[in-house]
Amino acid sequence: MKILRTCLYAGALALATASTSIAQDLPRGDATKLGFDPARLARMDATFDALIDKGMTPGAVLMLIRDGKIAHLSTLGKRTPDGEPMSDDTIFRIYSMTKPITTAAAMMLVEEGRLLLEAPVATYLPAFKDMTVVTGETDADGKPVTRPAKGVMTIRDLMRHTSGLTYGFFGAGPAREAYNAADVWSSENTGIEQANLLASLPLEHDPGTTWEYSRSTDVLGAVIETISGQSLEAFMTARIFDPLGMTDTAFYVDDEADYPRIAEAFPDQAQVGSSDIFDPRVRKPNQSGGGGLMSTVHDYAKFAQMMLNGGELNGTRLLSPKSVQLMTSNHLEGITPGKYYLPGPGYGFGLGYAVRLEDGNAPSFGTKGDYNWGGAAGTGYYADPAEDMIALLMIQSPANRGPLRLIFKNLAFATIANSHAD
Repeated sequence: MKILRTCLYAGALALATASTSIAQDLPRGDATKLGFDPARLARMDATFDALIDKGMTPGAVLMLIRDGKIAHLSTLGKRTPDGEPMSDDTIFRIYSMTKPITTAAAMMLVEEGRLLLEAPVATYLPAFKDMTVVTGETDADGKPVTRPAKGVMTIRDLMRHTSGLTYGFFGAGPAREAYNAADVWSSENTGIEQANLLASLPLEHDPGTTWEYSRSTDVLGAVIETISGQSLEAFMTARIFDPLGMTDTAFYVDDEADYPRIAEAFPDQAQVGSSDIFDPRVRKPNQSGGGGLMSTVHDYAKFAQMMLNGGELNGTRLLSPKSVQLMTSNHLEGITPGKYYLPGPGYGFGLGYAVRLEDGNAPSFGTKGDYNWGGAAGTGYYADPAEDMIALLMIQSPANRGPLRLIFKNLAFATIANSHAD
């Protein structure tokens, strides 16, 4: 995919990092030797074939990685409802699977001393200096009553969704209604313009008190742009995509020759909230750090393996192991779960990831310390350090993302015949 690569970071460190590119895909391995049961792998594919036949999604790409090798890769169904067969170079909207990448990008700045996790967001985006919070009441004109926020929104709050911000495309409440009225989701706003608009609106919670899924990572993207002096895409391209050889990952698909590779959902399953899924063929000013990237299974596998390796892939180091450890540890001690606690039972939240707190008390297979996140169009990303395993699901089915992701995770981890965690 042809990616616009403008305004590349000129610093010596970034140039040194970008000079080493890993263009090849992860190596293939023998599934049985890597500890998987072949019959159960076949069952996973057969189950998804049946789900596709039922109309749950037009197609799917399933990938399992262990010990750094691709143990299983299947392409099922079609790219689009009436299109060509699914292939492993299909380009998907990954929506919130963008969030771990944006958080990793911000952690690179933390490692360089250019960003502090406990610094107020207003240090980098002054519009966030004096925030207000909705009280739940309305005035005589029906407008939400607000009060000054208690506490200060920090960079770590953005990374762990405790900023007090929210989302407007699902749920109800005066803060969400204010977001919708202000059109904060508009793709015509740049990341910094969107952040400044959010800063002018009331918060749903006091910063640092409540986990609430939100536009926090969009604001984090604006912080990255402000510090780096680049667009978010240019920074990610120079610091992550080029070094890892993620040639098909960008916020938009600019080359018409790649349009046929874009996966699409069934028309009646293609809404995220009240809006249709975005069109990546039309470049807009917005580059959403919280949900705007397009990618392929092979590209995302490189990022996921880099993280599982502790920040390094094939000799190219993007992060310190200590940064990865911090990102994949729970940061919600003393934090109240919000109305929509998406990590789910048995999970806390780190910096960009849901993190499993114990082996039990969760509705899916896994191991204490595994981490994950998914996207609104259905894609899913699961990493289990104890098993040295990654499971990736690539689909476009916003309406059925919940059940399909849960089915996939249980099927994927049930294929393990030899557990590393025992």
